[in-house]
Amino acid sequence: MAKVITHSRFTDFDIDLFKSGKHYRLYEKFGSHITTVDGVEGVYFAVWAPSAKMVSVVGDFNFWTEGEHKLNVRWDSSGIWEGFIPGAGKGSKYKYKILSSNNDIVTEKADPYARRAEHNPNTASIVWEDNYKWKDTKWMKKRKKNNALNAPYSVYEVHLGSWKKNVEENRFMSYVELADELVKYVKDMNFTHVELMPIMEYPYDPSWGYQVTGYFAPTSRFGYPEEFKLLVDKFHQNDIGIILDWVPSHFPEDAHGLGFFDGSALYEHPDKRKGYHQDWKSLIFNYGRNEVKSFLISNAIFWLDQYHADGFRVDAVASMLFLDYSREDGQWEPNMYGGNENLEAISFLREMNEAVYASFPDVQTIAEESTAFPMVSKPTFIGGLGFGMKWMMGWMHDTLQYFAKEPIYRQFHQDDLTFSMTYVFTENFMLPLSHDEVVYGKKSILGKMPGDEWQRFANLRLLYGYMFTHPGTNLLFQGAEFGQSSEWNFKNSLDWHLLQYDLHKGVQALIKDLNTLYKNEPALYEKQFEADGFEWIDYGDSKNSVFTYIRKGNNQEDDVIIACNMTPVPQEKYRIGVPRKGQLKEIFNSDLKKYFGTGEYKNRKKATQSEPWNYRDNSLEINIPPIGMVVFKYSK
Repeated sequence: MAKVITHSRFTDFDIDLFKSGKHYRLYEKFGSHITTVDGVEGVYFAVWAPSAKMVSVVGDFNFWTEGEHKLNVRWDSSGIWEGFIPGAGKGSKYKYKILSSNNDIVTEKADPYARRAEHNPNTASIVWEDNYKWKDTKWMKKRKKNNALNAPYSVYEVHLGSWKKNVEENRFMSYVELADELVKYVKDMNFTHVELMPIMEYPYDPSWGYQVTGYFAPTSRFGYPEEFKLLVDKFHQNDIGIILDWVPSHFPEDAHGLGFFDGSALYEHPDKRKGYHQDWKSLIFNYGRNEVKSFLISNAIFWLDQYHADGFRVDAVASMLFLDYSREDGQWEPNMYGGNENLEAISFLREMNEAVYASFPDVQTIAEESTAFPMVSKPTFIGGLGFGMKWMMGWMHDTLQYFAKEPIYRQFHQDDLTFSMTYVFTENFMLPLSHDEVVYGKKSILGKMPGDEWQRFANLRLLYGYMFTHPGTNLLFQGAEFGQSSEWNFKNSLDWHLLQYDLHKGVQALIKDLNTLYKNEPALYEKQFEADGFEWIDYGDSKNSVFTYIRKGNNQEDDVIIACNMTPVPQEKYRIGVPRKGQLKEIFNSDLKKYFGTGEYKNRKKATQSEPWNYRDNSLEINIPPIGMVVFKYSK
């Protein structure tokens, strides 16, 4: 059997960048690469294992025989083992067998840079490359405009394994099938973007993808890498951006994964106080190690470069920022200044965002961050973390808590809703109603709503109307858009059969129209992160649980006026102050018959009156439906 031939893809400059944590395209060097050396076809392998004293490639091409193909260690103390194996090729399955200099520990690991992985429960890496021909040139040319912070950004969050299953064959839908059905559905619903919960290879279905073992491989559960590219491509061809959930915060201890890779704490921090996450029973990356920083930043760049992703939602940022996150006294060690901030993780996040935006200025990174850590979505050059947006977790919790209350009690809790306006412009906030809010006994979004059946659905429509007209961008988890009744279960398909019922069809129709309203009205997106894009008319009418506000665009004629009624008591001839004279027309009403509301509280086009109200010179009387909201705009 042919032996390993000395060969390298690394230059001295590559090694210097890798050691200094500044190599952001390591996927071009590490891993397995089909190539030809001296006229012989085979595969070049490279792996980082500085504590190893022997690394051999075991695979189906050598009958998984240890020592048959030993890699060569580089002379430059980089810890890189590499070599060319003739005869291996596309589709070859392999792992690295590592003999550690640390007590002769032996590990058998999947390739951290593998482009494809075996279907679980198998765990080998697979040599792979494809020549997929992208057809999304039109999208890529204009996505800077579509992904901009002053553009409509309405996101549908999807778990591919449970969105819809092939019921007849009791299996997941494939990337190819999803490229047809999911893309068509997201387009029909008028969302601008889709966010996929982690699709990087993971071994354990109940982790929902948040315990990653194959950072550079789209999961084989749904098909081949090029088929995932097809899915991305189809979204782009239909003018839909694609956000990937990315997990640089922690990784599992599975034997074939990154943990204790070469018999030492290589990717994870060696100090358990910084390197082990007690809640998730997982390992935490060592953000102070340059080679680990290069690995993670290269991974982010990889999905943008090779898979045309339009950005990331970065998971569990709060757990990265704080040394005492979910730890008791004595379980963490302060930083060099005596504080609880993880300075190395903060530095990594800034560097990651700088690298991403330097190479791909037309994408967005979005932080899932639940604390009051300052300037998460501000530029790094003024001391921020550099994210494009941040999830507004406080808004989500306050709003859901408010809507769960019986309407009769809401008059005492009006500030639960109005409070968000005191801090909404401190960050570029995305308003999420995410998967985390519909599991573990929290009920579905519909299930949180009080009252009889009609009231529950009216509350849901009102919640969505309020959400889409609140400053910021929006995210809805799958199923919420048609009023899924039960909690999300990753094992099952969504309850699509509910759409045979009028009230569920009405919610779906409402979301389609809210997305259209959001995209068509510049006042709802042009200044969605700016204080001068919002103005209260009246937030003090707690007795009636009514509040009114204005959303403003760049041009005054685009302004829209919103009125929300949080009780089942209709508000007829309810007077509100308005910014100027003119005629107002109703452009949205959550109580229409098409949404299976009452349809009885519409507003005809009305002229304003010179009667001072709400500290304004002009006003008019409007009808606000029970548990409903209406949107008005000046007629041109």
